[in-house]
Amino acid sequence: MTAVIEWRALAPVLLVLVAAILGILAEAVVPKAQRFFAQVFLTVASTVAAGVFLVANWRAGLGGPVAMGSMMLDGPTYFMWGALLVFGLAAILVFAERQLNGGVSAFAASVATVPGSRAEAEASAARLEHTEVFPLALFALGGMMVFPASADLITMFVALEVFSLPLYLMCGMARRRRLLSQEAALKYFLLGAFSSAFFLFGVALLYGYAGSFNLNAIADAVQNPTMGNGILIAGMAMLGIGLLFKIGVVPFHNWTPDVYMGAPTPVTGFMAICTKLAAVGATLRVFYVALAGERWSWQPMLAVLIVATMLIGAVWGLTQTDIKRTLAYSSIAHAGFIMTAVVGASTGSPTSPLDSVASAMFYLVVYGLASIGAFAVITMVRNASGEANTIDSWSGLGRKNPLLASIFALFMLSFTGIPLTGGFIGKWAVFTAAWRGGFSWLVIVAVLLSLVAAVFYLRIIVVMFFGEPADGVVVGKASAFTWLPIAVAAVGVAALGVFPGPVLDLATVAGTFLR
Repeated sequence: MTAVIEWRALAPVLLVLVAAILGILAEAVVPKAQRFFAQVFLTVASTVAAGVFLVANWRAGLGGPVAMGSMMLDGPTYFMWGALLVFGLAAILVFAERQLNGGVSAFAASVATVPGSRAEAEASAARLEHTEVFPLALFALGGMMVFPASADLITMFVALEVFSLPLYLMCGMARRRRLLSQEAALKYFLLGAFSSAFFLFGVALLYGYAGSFNLNAIADAVQNPTMGNGILIAGMAMLGIGLLFKIGVVPFHNWTPDVYMGAPTPVTGFMAICTKLAAVGATLRVFYVALAGERWSWQPMLAVLIVATMLIGAVWGLTQTDIKRTLAYSSIAHAGFIMTAVVGASTGSPTSPLDSVASAMFYLVVYGLASIGAFAVITMVRNASGEANTIDSWSGLGRKNPLLASIFALFMLSFTGIPLTGGFIGKWAVFTAAWRGGFSWLVIVAVLLSLVAAVFYLRIIVVMFFGEPADGVVVGKASAFTWLPIAVAAVGVAALGVFPGPVLDLATVAGTFLR
């Protein structure tokens, strides 16, 4: 059998991965003084070029199995790839911010040194920085693109590891609070490795059931069983653990608060949407393509987990005093909101074509815009030791910088789901999909817990605009690397709250999986 590789169809992924390899090479051959600019240029050029190829391929109607059937190029793949490229580029631009840190990035001067050691002090005094973070981010982005497009479980597992390993490294690279950063990286690595083992065990069990790793072959085996479904249920549960861990669904969420808090804030913003987007895309493909015939088994299981996820995300978020940790529990709650559409498994109708896949993809876009913008704003609120992450330190921010505080308030209102923000349309979409799928009780629970979660978002707004200004806290002067993602996110959140039609229509058109 002759191997056939569809180079043009795969160009968006290949450009990102080749740029990551060239970035590693640049670390060896480009002089130290020029490495930062070379890495930023390579990152921006590769992601923009990937986006151009993606649009061209969509317009040309390229689709179907690619890479010898290991990947599927269909509507959800195109949509997820486009969203990942946009959010990945926006997040990586924040990586390049140096003005806030006195001419160096937010990443450690020398990760290999012991925190507090003389070697670390010497590296910081020499103003060293790790430009390797850019190719690491590109490797992660490339793996994230392959993950939701995988048409077989082995490809999906390889993609999972390709994007997870760079994230483990980047989480431990913070310039300040390095012990907390390293603790976060270690927790993420250990729990991530554990979840990957569950995923791989699930792959083995499903192979034993279907005799194939291919999602379509598994779907055929589910529809035409030749044995009892005990091994199928076990494999489905194991595989689900690996997927739900990356989304942050309870009880596989424990890594989220510690990692969000300890990782460098630009990395937290990158993970907050890109990891969730890739993981939700892969979950949709597994459960809607391979396991659609067993939906009566997995829907009740997911519904219970979703309720627990929304409950813990909303209630635990009320008790937090650190703004990054608050947004971590917000992320957990939003994972539950997104998954309400997934568990509904509803299809569109002639009068209302928006289905579960399209509504989940739209929600990911509006949530991603608010997340990218919010974490970029967090990098700008600072005190003498760096970022001022306690909620009390944000007191009176509206008096110090009304523009920045108003933008952050917009993101909080979108998370809340207030009308005239993109978050309201996103929640309407996913709740409609779940209701249409027969889970009206789940929608009612989700709406009530949305009201609970609104308390900690509104508390932040009240602190910013009605509290006395905190001593020693200033708004740093950031460059365009930070302001551009903030501006795009603010415009996007506001525009999607008033004119959601184009993106909703695009999600609806792109919402069909190919088999």
